[in-house]
Amino acid sequence: FNSAVYLTFQVTSATMKFTLALGAILATTAAAFAPAAVAPRAVAVSTTAVNSFSSDIFEVRSVDMAGTTEQIVKGGRDLFPKLPKAFEGIKEIGVIGWGSQAPAQAQNLRDSLDEAGCDIKVRIGLREGSSSFEEAREVGFSEDADTLGEMYDIIGKSDLVMLLISDAAQAALYKEVFAAMKPGATLGLSHGFLLGYLESIGEGFPEDMDVIAVCPKGMGPSVRRLYEQGKEVNGAGINASFAVHQDKSGKATDLALGWGVALGSPFMFETTLTSEYCSDIYGERGILLGAVHGIVESLYRRYQRQGMSPEQAFIESCESITGNIVKIISTKGIKAVYDGLNDDDKKIFEEAYSASYMPAKEILQEIYDEVSSGNEIRTVIMHGKRIDKFPVGKIDGTDTWQVGEKVRESRDEENIPLNPFTAGVYVATMMAQIDVLLEAGHPYSEVVNESVIEAVDSLCPYMHYRGVAFMVDNCSFTAKTGSRKWAPRFDYILDQLAYTAVDNGKPVDEDIISAFQNHRVHAAVTACCELRPSVDISVGSASSTKEIVIE
Repeated sequence: FNSAVYLTFQVTSATMKFTLALGAILATTAAAFAPAAVAPRAVAVSTTAVNSFSSDIFEVRSVDMAGTTEQIVKGGRDLFPKLPKAFEGIKEIGVIGWGSQAPAQAQNLRDSLDEAGCDIKVRIGLREGSSSFEEAREVGFSEDADTLGEMYDIIGKSDLVMLLISDAAQAALYKEVFAAMKPGATLGLSHGFLLGYLESIGEGFPEDMDVIAVCPKGMGPSVRRLYEQGKEVNGAGINASFAVHQDKSGKATDLALGWGVALGSPFMFETTLTSEYCSDIYGERGILLGAVHGIVESLYRRYQRQGMSPEQAFIESCESITGNIVKIISTKGIKAVYDGLNDDDKKIFEEAYSASYMPAKEILQEIYDEVSSGNEIRTVIMHGKRIDKFPVGKIDGTDTWQVGEKVRESRDEENIPLNPFTAGVYVATMMAQIDVLLEAGHPYSEVVNESVIEAVDSLCPYMHYRGVAFMVDNCSFTAKTGSRKWAPRFDYILDQLAYTAVDNGKPVDEDIISAFQNHRVHAAVTACCELRPSVDISVGSASSTKEIVIE
Protein backbone atom coordinates (compact mmCIF):
# COMPACT_ATOMS: atom_id res chain seq x y z
CA PHE A 1 0.00 0.00 0.00
CA ASN A 2 2.05 2.92 -1.23
CA SER A 3 2.01 6.05 -3.28
CA ALA A 4 5.74 6.66 -3.68
CA VAL A 5 7.79 5.84 -6.74
CA TYR A 6 10.00 2.80 -6.28
CA LEU A 7 11.65 -0.05 -8.13
CA THR A 8 12.23 -3.65 -7.10
CA PHE A 9 15.00 -6.18 -7.47
CA GLN A 10 15.31 -9.88 -6.87
CA VAL A 11 18.50 -10.26 -4.80
CA THR A 12 18.58 -8.79 -1.33
CA SER A 13 18.21 -5.31 -0.06
CA ALA A 14 15.71 -4.70 2.62
CA THR A 15 14.85 -3.15 5.90
CA MET A 16 12.44 -3.18 8.72
CA LYS A 17 8.77 -3.35 7.87
CA PHE A 18 9.12 -1.99 4.34
CA THR A 19 6.14 0.32 3.87
CA LEU A 20 6.63 3.53 1.98
CA ALA A 21 5.28 6.78 3.37
CA LEU A 22 1.89 8.01 2.32
CA GLY A 23 2.37 11.74 2.31
CA ALA A 24 -1.23 12.72 1.72
CA ILE A 25 -2.60 10.24 4.23
CA LEU A 26 -0.07 11.19 6.85
CA ALA A 27 -1.04 14.82 6.51
CA THR A 28 -4.69 14.12 7.26
CA THR A 29 -3.86 12.73 10.67
CA ALA A 30 -1.43 15.36 11.87
CA ALA A 31 -4.08 17.49 13.50
CA ALA A 32 -5.20 14.60 15.66
CA PHE A 33 -1.72 14.46 17.13
CA ALA A 34 -1.39 18.09 18.11
CA PRO A 35 0.96 18.07 21.13
CA ALA A 36 -1.50 19.74 23.49
CA ALA A 37 -4.18 17.14 22.83
CA VAL A 38 -2.52 14.18 24.47
CA ALA A 39 -1.52 13.59 28.07
CA PRO A 40 1.56 11.43 28.74
CA ARG A 41 0.64 7.82 29.29
CA ALA A 42 2.40 5.58 31.77
CA VAL A 43 3.35 2.11 30.59
CA ALA A 44 2.42 -0.76 32.86
CA VAL A 45 3.37 -4.17 31.52
CA SER A 46 2.54 -7.25 33.55
CA THR A 47 5.08 -10.01 33.18
CA THR A 48 2.59 -12.52 34.55
CA ALA A 49 -0.36 -11.58 32.37
CA VAL A 50 1.59 -12.01 29.15
CA ASN A 51 3.03 -15.36 30.17
CA SER A 52 -0.02 -17.32 31.29
CA PHE A 53 -1.92 -18.16 28.13
CA SER A 54 -3.41 -21.51 27.18
CA SER A 55 -4.34 -23.20 23.93
CA ASP A 56 -6.78 -25.96 23.06
CA ILE A 57 -4.80 -26.80 19.91
CA PHE A 58 -1.10 -26.09 20.32
CA GLU A 59 1.27 -27.29 23.02
CA VAL A 60 2.20 -24.45 25.35
CA ARG A 61 5.72 -24.93 26.69
CA SER A 62 7.31 -23.39 29.74
CA VAL A 63 10.85 -22.13 29.23
CA ASP A 64 13.34 -20.74 31.71
CA MET A 65 14.21 -17.17 30.78
CA ALA A 66 16.89 -16.02 33.20
CA GLY A 67 15.24 -17.58 36.21
CA THR A 68 11.71 -16.60 35.22
CA THR A 69 9.28 -19.04 33.65
CA GLU A 70 7.69 -17.86 30.43
CA GLN A 71 5.36 -19.65 28.09
CA ILE A 72 5.82 -20.09 24.37
CA VAL A 73 4.50 -22.15 21.50
CA LYS A 74 7.21 -23.71 19.38
CA GLY A 75 6.49 -23.67 15.67
CA GLY A 76 7.33 -26.08 12.88
CA ARG A 77 5.90 -27.48 9.69
CA ASP A 78 4.90 -30.58 11.60
CA LEU A 79 2.17 -28.43 13.18
CA PHE A 80 0.51 -27.66 9.85
CA PRO A 81 -2.09 -30.45 10.33
CA LYS A 82 -3.39 -28.42 13.30
CA LEU A 83 -4.06 -25.35 11.16
CA PRO A 84 -7.58 -26.38 10.02
CA LYS A 85 -8.73 -26.41 13.63
CA ALA A 86 -6.90 -23.19 14.50
CA PHE A 87 -8.54 -21.42 11.55
CA GLU A 88 -11.96 -22.98 12.18
CA GLY A 89 -14.69 -20.60 11.02
CA ILE A 90 -12.29 -18.66 8.79
CA LYS A 91 -13.10 -19.11 5.11
CA GLU A 92 -11.61 -15.98 3.64
CA ILE A 93 -8.51 -14.00 4.71
CA GLY A 94 -7.88 -10.51 3.42
CA VAL A 95 -4.27 -9.30 3.53
CA ILE A 96 -4.51 -5.54 3.14
CA GLY A 97 -1.49 -3.72 1.75
CA TRP A 98 1.72 -4.61 -0.07
CA GLY A 99 4.67 -3.17 1.81
CA SER A 100 7.20 -5.33 3.63
CA GLN A 101 5.12 -7.69 5.74
CA ALA A 102 2.14 -8.18 3.45
CA PRO A 103 3.86 -9.99 0.54
CA ALA A 104 5.73 -12.31 2.90
CA GLN A 105 2.81 -13.06 5.19
CA ALA A 106 0.31 -13.54 2.37
CA GLN A 107 2.54 -16.00 0.53
CA ASN A 108 3.50 -17.91 3.67
CA LEU A 109 -0.12 -18.17 4.76
CA ARG A 110 -1.29 -19.26 1.34
CA ASP A 111 1.42 -21.93 1.07
CA SER A 112 0.97 -23.24 4.61
CA LEU A 113 -2.83 -23.40 4.42
CA ASP A 114 -2.63 -25.17 1.06
CA GLU A 115 -0.20 -27.72 2.47
CA ALA A 116 -2.49 -28.23 5.47
CA GLY A 117 -5.44 -28.91 3.18
CA CYS A 118 -7.41 -25.88 4.39
CA ASP A 119 -10.13 -24.61 2.12
CA ILE A 120 -9.34 -21.00 2.92
CA LYS A 121 -8.91 -18.30 0.30
CA VAL A 122 -6.13 -15.76 0.89
CA ARG A 123 -6.78 -12.50 -0.94
CA ILE A 124 -4.77 -9.30 -1.35
CA GLY A 125 -6.56 -5.96 -0.98
CA LEU A 126 -4.99 -2.82 -2.45
CA ARG A 127 -6.14 0.73 -3.00
CA GLU A 128 -7.58 1.41 -6.45
CA GLY A 129 -4.81 2.18 -8.94
CA SER A 130 -1.95 0.95 -6.76
CA SER A 131 1.19 0.00 -8.65
CA SER A 132 1.45 -2.99 -6.32
CA PHE A 133 -1.25 -4.89 -8.23
CA GLU A 134 1.35 -6.06 -10.72
CA GLU A 135 3.71 -7.25 -8.00
CA ALA A 136 0.94 -9.25 -6.37
CA ARG A 137 0.13 -10.85 -9.71
CA GLU A 138 3.77 -11.84 -10.15
CA VAL A 139 3.60 -14.06 -7.06
CA GLY A 140 0.32 -15.75 -7.94
CA PHE A 141 -2.49 -13.50 -6.76
CA SER A 142 -4.91 -12.38 -9.46
CA GLU A 143 -8.30 -10.90 -10.18
CA ASP A 144 -9.20 -13.92 -12.33
CA ALA A 145 -8.67 -16.26 -9.39
CA ASP A 146 -10.54 -13.86 -7.10
CA THR A 147 -7.45 -13.47 -4.90
CA LEU A 148 -6.69 -9.83 -5.68
CA GLY A 149 -8.91 -6.77 -5.54
CA GLU A 150 -9.76 -3.34 -4.19
CA MET A 151 -9.04 -3.09 -0.47
CA TYR A 152 -12.49 -2.24 0.88
CA ASP A 153 -14.13 -4.90 -1.25
CA ILE A 154 -11.64 -7.47 0.11
CA ILE A 155 -12.13 -6.23 3.67
CA GLY A 156 -15.89 -6.69 3.35
CA LYS A 157 -15.49 -10.32 2.23
CA SER A 158 -12.95 -11.38 4.83
CA ASP A 159 -13.39 -13.32 8.05
CA LEU A 160 -9.87 -12.33 9.07
CA VAL A 161 -8.69 -8.87 7.99
CA MET A 162 -4.91 -8.62 8.25
CA LEU A 163 -4.35 -4.87 8.17
CA LEU A 164 -0.75 -4.54 6.98
CA ILE A 165 -0.83 -1.07 5.45
CA SER A 166 1.56 1.53 6.84
CA ASP A 167 1.18 2.91 10.35
CA ALA A 168 0.19 6.29 8.98
CA ALA A 169 -2.39 4.80 6.64
CA GLN A 170 -3.92 2.85 9.52
CA ALA A 171 -4.21 6.06 11.53
CA ALA A 172 -5.89 7.80 8.60
CA LEU A 173 -8.21 5.04 7.41
CA TYR A 174 -9.20 3.09 10.52
CA LYS A 175 -12.80 4.34 10.52
CA GLU A 176 -13.36 3.24 6.94
CA VAL A 177 -11.68 -0.11 7.63
CA PHE A 178 -13.81 -0.81 10.70
CA ALA A 179 -16.97 0.19 8.84
CA ALA A 180 -16.17 -2.12 5.92
CA MET A 181 -15.60 -5.21 8.08
CA LYS A 182 -18.46 -7.69 8.17
CA PRO A 183 -20.04 -8.66 11.50
CA GLY A 184 -18.04 -11.28 13.37
CA ALA A 185 -14.83 -10.68 11.42
CA THR A 186 -11.48 -10.57 13.21
CA LEU A 187 -9.05 -7.68 12.88
CA GLY A 188 -5.43 -8.82 12.63
CA LEU A 189 -2.44 -6.50 13.06
CA SER A 190 1.32 -6.92 12.95
CA HIS A 191 2.15 -3.82 14.97
CA GLY A 192 0.61 -2.04 17.94
CA PHE A 193 0.89 1.46 16.42
CA LEU A 194 -2.83 1.74 15.73
CA LEU A 195 -3.71 1.09 19.37
CA GLY A 196 -1.26 3.79 20.45
CA TYR A 197 -2.87 6.21 18.03
CA LEU A 198 -6.42 5.37 19.07
CA GLU A 199 -5.64 5.66 22.77
CA SER A 200 -3.99 9.02 22.18
CA ILE A 201 -7.19 10.44 20.66
CA GLY A 202 -9.47 8.80 23.20
CA GLU A 203 -10.81 6.10 20.91
CA GLY A 204 -10.58 2.32 20.67
CA PHE A 205 -11.45 -0.69 18.57
CA PRO A 206 -15.13 -1.58 18.03
CA GLU A 207 -16.17 -3.86 20.87
CA ASP A 208 -18.00 -6.37 18.66
CA MET A 209 -14.90 -7.86 17.04
CA ASP A 210 -11.86 -9.94 17.95
CA VAL A 211 -8.62 -7.98 17.70
CA ILE A 212 -5.38 -9.97 17.52
CA ALA A 213 -1.82 -9.33 16.48
CA VAL A 214 1.00 -11.50 15.20
CA CYS A 215 4.20 -9.49 15.00
CA PRO A 216 7.23 -11.10 13.32
CA LYS A 217 10.44 -9.87 14.92
CA GLY A 218 12.03 -9.04 11.61
CA MET A 219 11.35 -7.42 8.26
CA GLY A 220 9.06 -9.06 5.73
CA PRO A 221 11.72 -10.26 3.30
CA SER A 222 13.40 -12.25 6.07
CA VAL A 223 10.02 -13.74 7.03
CA ARG A 224 9.64 -15.07 3.48
CA ARG A 225 13.25 -16.06 2.84
CA LEU A 226 13.59 -18.14 5.98
CA TYR A 227 10.21 -19.77 5.34
CA GLU A 228 11.42 -20.82 1.88
CA GLN A 229 14.77 -22.01 3.22
CA GLY A 230 13.10 -24.03 5.96
CA LYS A 231 10.91 -26.22 3.79
CA GLU A 232 13.26 -29.18 4.06
CA VAL A 233 14.10 -28.88 7.77
CA ASN A 234 10.68 -28.70 9.46
CA GLY A 235 10.58 -24.99 9.14
CA ALA A 236 12.62 -21.87 9.71
CA GLY A 237 11.43 -18.34 10.02
CA ILE A 238 11.28 -15.26 12.21
CA ASN A 239 10.09 -15.44 15.81
CA ALA A 240 6.82 -13.65 16.44
CA SER A 241 5.03 -12.14 19.38
CA PHE A 242 1.27 -12.43 19.50
CA ALA A 243 -1.37 -10.41 21.32
CA VAL A 244 -5.04 -10.94 21.98
CA HIS A 245 -6.49 -7.50 22.57
CA GLN A 246 -10.16 -8.46 22.29
CA ASP A 247 -11.57 -11.99 22.36
CA LYS A 248 -15.30 -11.81 21.79
CA SER A 249 -15.40 -15.24 20.13
CA GLY A 250 -13.30 -17.10 22.69
CA LYS A 251 -11.13 -18.44 19.84
CA ALA A 252 -8.75 -15.52 19.36
CA THR A 253 -5.68 -17.08 21.01
CA ASP A 254 -5.72 -20.22 18.88
CA LEU A 255 -6.29 -18.20 15.72
CA ALA A 256 -3.33 -15.96 16.54
CA LEU A 257 -1.13 -18.99 17.24
CA GLY A 258 -2.25 -20.64 14.01
CA TRP A 259 -1.38 -17.48 12.12
CA GLY A 260 2.12 -17.52 13.65
CA VAL A 261 2.62 -21.22 12.86
CA ALA A 262 1.51 -20.64 9.27
CA LEU A 263 4.05 -17.81 8.93
CA GLY A 264 6.81 -20.25 9.91
CA SER A 265 7.69 -18.68 13.26
CA PRO A 266 10.17 -20.89 15.19
CA PHE A 267 8.47 -19.80 18.42
CA MET A 268 5.75 -17.42 19.54
CA PHE A 269 5.47 -15.56 22.82
CA GLU A 270 2.61 -13.50 24.21
CA THR A 271 2.63 -9.74 24.54
CA THR A 272 0.10 -6.92 24.59
CA LEU A 273 -0.45 -4.38 21.83
CA THR A 274 0.79 -1.64 24.15
CA SER A 275 3.92 -3.55 25.11
CA GLU A 276 4.53 -4.41 21.45
CA TYR A 277 4.41 -0.90 20.09
CA CYS A 278 6.45 0.51 22.97
CA SER A 279 9.21 -2.07 22.49
CA ASP A 280 9.05 -2.08 18.69
CA ILE A 281 9.10 1.66 17.98
CA TYR A 282 11.71 2.06 20.73
CA GLY A 283 13.86 -0.73 19.29
CA GLU A 284 13.86 0.78 15.79
CA ARG A 285 15.26 3.98 17.18
CA GLY A 286 17.78 2.07 19.26
CA ILE A 287 20.12 -0.80 18.44
CA LEU A 288 18.03 -2.12 15.55
CA LEU A 289 18.61 0.91 13.35
CA GLY A 290 19.09 4.40 14.82
CA ALA A 291 21.77 3.52 17.37
CA VAL A 292 23.85 1.35 15.04
CA HIS A 293 23.73 4.17 12.50
CA GLY A 294 25.02 6.65 15.09
CA ILE A 295 27.65 4.24 16.42
CA VAL A 296 29.13 3.63 12.97
CA GLU A 297 29.23 7.33 12.09
CA SER A 298 30.99 8.22 15.34
CA LEU A 299 33.53 5.38 15.23
CA TYR A 300 34.28 5.95 11.54
CA ARG A 301 35.40 9.50 12.32
CA ARG A 302 37.21 8.47 15.50
CA TYR A 303 39.30 5.81 13.81
CA GLN A 304 40.33 8.21 11.06
CA ARG A 305 41.42 10.73 13.66
CA GLN A 306 43.58 7.96 15.08
CA GLY A 307 45.31 7.56 11.72
CA MET A 308 43.34 4.88 9.89
CA SER A 309 42.48 5.21 6.22
CA PRO A 310 38.77 5.74 5.44
CA GLU A 311 38.51 2.16 4.20
CA GLN A 312 40.11 0.67 7.31
CA ALA A 313 38.03 2.92 9.55
CA PHE A 314 34.87 1.58 7.92
CA ILE A 315 36.07 -2.01 8.28
CA GLU A 316 36.91 -1.54 11.96
CA SER A 317 33.55 0.12 12.69
CA CYS A 318 30.68 -1.00 10.45
CA GLU A 319 32.11 -4.21 9.05
CA SER A 320 33.23 -5.35 12.48
CA ILE A 321 29.65 -5.04 13.71
CA THR A 322 27.68 -6.47 10.78
CA GLY A 323 30.22 -9.05 9.66
CA ASN A 324 31.63 -10.39 12.92
CA ILE A 325 30.18 -9.20 16.23
CA VAL A 326 26.53 -9.91 15.45
CA LYS A 327 27.34 -13.36 14.05
CA ILE A 328 28.84 -14.33 17.40
CA ILE A 329 25.84 -12.95 19.26
CA SER A 330 23.46 -14.81 16.94
CA THR A 331 24.78 -18.27 17.76
CA LYS A 332 26.63 -17.92 21.07
CA GLY A 333 25.13 -14.93 22.85
CA ILE A 334 26.19 -11.40 23.79
CA LYS A 335 28.76 -12.32 26.42
CA ALA A 336 30.55 -14.61 23.97
CA VAL A 337 31.83 -11.52 22.18
CA TYR A 338 33.73 -10.53 25.32
CA ASP A 339 34.71 -14.05 26.35
CA GLY A 340 36.36 -14.69 22.99
CA LEU A 341 38.79 -11.78 23.30
CA ASN A 342 42.37 -12.06 24.53
CA ASP A 343 43.34 -10.28 27.75
CA ASP A 344 44.58 -7.10 26.06
CA ASP A 345 41.47 -6.81 23.91
CA LYS A 346 39.24 -7.44 26.93
CA LYS A 347 40.76 -4.34 28.56
CA ILE A 348 39.95 -2.28 25.45
CA PHE A 349 36.42 -3.68 25.38
CA GLU A 350 35.94 -2.81 29.06
CA GLU A 351 37.14 0.76 28.53
CA ALA A 352 34.73 1.26 25.64
CA TYR A 353 31.84 -0.50 27.38
CA SER A 354 32.29 1.33 30.68
CA ALA A 355 32.43 4.71 28.97
CA SER A 356 29.54 4.08 26.56
CA TYR A 357 26.91 2.35 28.69
CA MET A 358 25.49 5.33 30.59
CA PRO A 359 25.57 7.84 27.69
CA ALA A 360 23.78 5.31 25.50
CA LYS A 361 21.29 4.52 28.24
CA GLU A 362 20.54 8.21 28.70
CA ILE A 363 19.39 8.46 25.09
CA LEU A 364 17.59 5.12 25.18
CA GLN A 365 15.61 6.07 28.28
CA GLU A 366 14.61 9.30 26.60
CA ILE A 367 13.47 7.36 23.53
CA TYR A 368 11.41 4.96 25.63
CA ASP A 369 9.77 7.83 27.47
CA GLU A 370 8.95 9.56 24.18
CA VAL A 371 7.44 6.37 22.73
CA SER A 372 5.45 5.35 25.80
CA SER A 373 4.03 8.86 26.27
CA GLY A 374 2.79 9.01 22.67
CA ASN A 375 5.19 11.79 21.71
CA GLU A 376 7.09 9.68 19.21
CA ILE A 377 3.88 8.65 17.46
CA ARG A 378 3.00 12.34 17.19
CA THR A 379 6.43 12.98 15.70
CA VAL A 380 5.72 10.48 12.94
CA ILE A 381 2.31 11.97 12.18
CA MET A 382 3.52 15.58 12.23
CA HIS A 383 6.47 14.67 10.03
CA GLY A 384 3.97 13.33 7.55
CA LYS A 385 2.25 16.70 7.44
CA ARG A 386 5.51 18.26 6.24
CA ILE A 387 6.44 15.52 3.79
CA ASP A 388 5.21 17.24 0.60
CA LYS A 389 7.04 20.45 1.46
CA PHE A 390 10.14 18.73 2.83
CA PRO A 391 10.62 15.35 1.10
CA VAL A 392 12.86 12.88 2.90
CA GLY A 393 16.26 12.76 1.23
CA LYS A 394 18.71 9.88 1.14
CA ILE A 395 21.75 9.62 3.40
CA ASP A 396 23.86 7.26 1.32
CA GLY A 397 25.78 10.02 -0.46
CA THR A 398 27.96 10.92 2.53
CA ASP A 399 31.58 9.87 2.84
CA THR A 400 30.89 7.09 5.34
CA TRP A 401 28.49 5.20 3.14
CA GLN A 402 30.29 5.89 -0.13
CA VAL A 403 33.43 4.36 1.35
CA GLY A 404 31.28 1.51 2.57
CA GLU A 405 30.21 0.72 -0.99
CA LYS A 406 33.87 0.39 -2.00
CA VAL A 407 34.68 -1.78 1.01
CA ARG A 408 31.85 -4.19 0.22
CA GLU A 409 33.02 -4.55 -3.36
CA SER A 410 36.43 -5.85 -2.23
CA ARG A 411 35.34 -7.49 1.03
CA ASP A 412 37.25 -10.49 2.35
CA GLU A 413 34.44 -12.16 4.26
CA GLU A 414 36.68 -14.57 6.11
CA ASN A 415 38.97 -11.88 7.49
CA ILE A 416 36.67 -9.22 8.89
CA PRO A 417 38.22 -8.10 12.20
CA LEU A 418 36.52 -7.99 15.56
CA ASN A 419 37.54 -4.59 16.84
CA PRO A 420 37.34 -4.70 20.66
CA PHE A 421 36.59 -1.00 21.02
CA THR A 422 33.78 -1.23 18.47
CA ALA A 423 32.49 -4.32 20.27
CA GLY A 424 32.50 -2.51 23.60
CA VAL A 425 30.47 0.41 22.25
CA TYR A 426 27.97 -1.77 20.37
CA VAL A 427 27.44 -4.27 23.18
CA ALA A 428 27.13 -1.48 25.78
CA THR A 429 24.37 0.12 23.70
CA MET A 430 22.59 -3.22 23.23
CA MET A 431 22.78 -3.92 26.98
CA ALA A 432 21.55 -0.42 27.82
CA GLN A 433 18.57 -0.98 25.51
CA ILE A 434 17.87 -4.28 27.25
CA ASP A 435 18.02 -2.69 30.70
CA VAL A 436 15.60 0.10 29.80
CA LEU A 437 13.05 -2.47 28.63
CA LEU A 438 13.52 -4.70 31.66
CA GLU A 439 13.17 -1.75 34.02
CA ALA A 440 9.90 -0.86 32.26
CA GLY A 441 8.57 -4.35 33.00
CA HIS A 442 8.86 -6.05 29.62
CA PRO A 443 9.36 -9.85 29.81
CA TYR A 444 12.65 -11.42 28.74
CA SER A 445 11.15 -13.07 25.67
CA GLU A 446 10.11 -9.69 24.29
CA VAL A 447 13.29 -7.93 25.39
CA VAL A 448 15.61 -10.48 23.79
CA ASN A 449 13.65 -10.62 20.54
CA GLU A 450 13.30 -6.84 20.18
CA SER A 451 16.87 -5.97 21.23
CA VAL A 452 18.98 -8.93 20.14
CA ILE A 453 17.42 -11.47 17.80
CA GLU A 454 15.79 -8.98 15.45
CA ALA A 455 19.09 -7.11 15.20
CA VAL A 456 21.45 -10.03 14.64
CA ASP A 457 19.25 -12.53 12.77
CA SER A 458 17.11 -10.26 10.60
CA LEU A 459 18.42 -6.73 10.14
CA CYS A 460 22.20 -6.97 10.33
CA PRO A 461 22.49 -9.62 7.60
CA TYR A 462 20.81 -7.13 5.25
CA MET A 463 22.95 -4.27 6.57
CA HIS A 464 26.01 -6.38 5.85
CA TYR A 465 24.81 -7.10 2.34
CA ARG A 466 23.74 -3.59 1.33
CA GLY A 467 24.81 -1.22 4.11
CA VAL A 468 23.33 0.59 7.10
CA ALA A 469 22.54 3.64 4.95
CA PHE A 470 20.53 1.49 2.56
CA MET A 471 18.47 0.28 5.48
CA VAL A 472 17.78 3.81 6.69
CA ASP A 473 16.92 5.06 3.21
CA ASN A 474 14.49 2.22 2.46
CA CYS A 475 12.77 1.43 5.73
CA SER A 476 9.21 2.27 6.73
CA PHE A 477 8.30 5.89 7.29
CA THR A 478 7.93 5.27 11.02
CA ALA A 479 11.37 3.66 11.32
CA LYS A 480 13.00 6.14 8.95
CA THR A 481 11.66 9.08 10.92
CA GLY A 482 12.94 7.61 14.17
CA SER A 483 16.35 6.61 12.87
CA ARG A 484 17.05 10.01 11.36
CA LYS A 485 15.89 11.75 14.51
CA TRP A 486 17.85 9.67 17.03
CA ALA A 487 20.97 8.47 15.19
CA PRO A 488 22.64 11.90 15.51
CA ARG A 489 21.90 11.87 19.23
CA PHE A 490 23.77 8.59 19.67
CA ASP A 491 26.57 9.87 17.45
CA TYR A 492 27.01 13.09 19.42
CA ILE A 493 26.67 11.72 22.95
CA LEU A 494 29.17 8.92 22.29
CA ASP A 495 31.62 11.35 20.73
CA GLN A 496 31.17 13.97 23.42
CA LEU A 497 30.92 11.83 26.56
CA ALA A 498 32.06 8.26 25.96
CA TYR A 499 35.10 8.67 23.74
CA THR A 500 36.38 11.71 25.62
CA ALA A 501 36.17 9.71 28.85
CA VAL A 502 38.38 7.02 27.33
CA ASP A 503 40.80 9.53 25.84
CA ASN A 504 41.10 11.35 29.18
CA GLY A 505 41.95 8.13 30.98
CA LYS A 506 38.79 7.80 33.04
CA PRO A 507 39.03 4.55 35.03
CA VAL A 508 36.83 1.65 34.06
CA ASP A 509 33.72 1.43 36.23
CA GLU A 510 34.08 -2.08 37.62
CA ASP A 511 30.45 -2.13 38.75
CA ILE A 512 29.26 -1.58 35.19
CA ILE A 513 31.52 -4.35 33.90
CA SER A 514 30.45 -6.72 36.67
CA ALA A 515 26.79 -5.99 35.91
CA PHE A 516 27.42 -6.90 32.27
CA GLN A 517 29.30 -10.09 33.05
CA ASN A 518 26.69 -11.32 35.53
CA HIS A 519 23.57 -10.06 33.79
CA ARG A 520 20.62 -12.44 33.82
CA VAL A 521 19.83 -11.62 30.21
CA HIS A 522 22.70 -13.84 29.06
CA ALA A 523 20.78 -16.90 30.21
CA ALA A 524 17.67 -15.63 28.42
CA VAL A 525 19.64 -15.08 25.20
CA THR A 526 21.02 -18.62 25.47
CA ALA A 527 17.48 -19.97 25.85
CA CYS A 528 16.34 -18.02 22.80
CA CYS A 529 19.39 -19.10 20.77
CA GLU A 530 18.34 -22.70 21.36
CA LEU A 531 14.99 -21.85 19.80
CA ARG A 532 16.42 -19.86 16.87
CA PRO A 533 15.77 -20.78 13.21
CA SER A 534 17.42 -24.01 12.17
CA VAL A 535 19.08 -22.28 9.21
CA ASP A 536 20.83 -18.93 8.79
CA ILE A 537 19.19 -16.49 6.44
CA SER A 538 20.72 -16.46 2.95
CA VAL A 539 20.42 -12.92 1.68
CA GLY A 540 21.65 -13.81 -1.79
CA SER A 541 19.54 -16.88 -2.50
CA ALA A 542 16.70 -17.00 -5.02
CA SER A 543 13.41 -15.93 -3.49
CA SER A 544 9.93 -14.79 -4.42
CA THR A 545 10.63 -11.81 -2.15
CA LYS A 546 11.00 -8.46 -3.85
CA GLU A 547 12.53 -5.80 -1.66
CA ILE A 548 11.56 -2.19 -2.18
CA VAL A 549 14.24 0.26 -3.23
CA ILE A 550 13.58 3.99 -3.34
CA GLU A 551 14.82 5.63 -6.52
